[in-house]
Amino acid sequence: MTRVFRWIRWYLREVSGDADYDRHCLRHLAEHPDEPVPSRRAYERWRAGRREANPQTRCC
Repeated sequence: MTRVFRWIRWYLREVSGDADYDRHCLRHLAEHPDEPVPSRRAYERWRAGRREANPQTRCC
């Protein structure tokens, strides 16, 4: 049963974008170990700015 709950938690984190921030933090620490990790708010601002600068068309 706990395996099912872990899978559901993983799925919800992937769909909601929570896992993206965690991956960003890990990559940031690996590439820039001397710099502080940006806050969640700073990451979301960066992500929104990146989306606006590079819009993608979608079929649906």
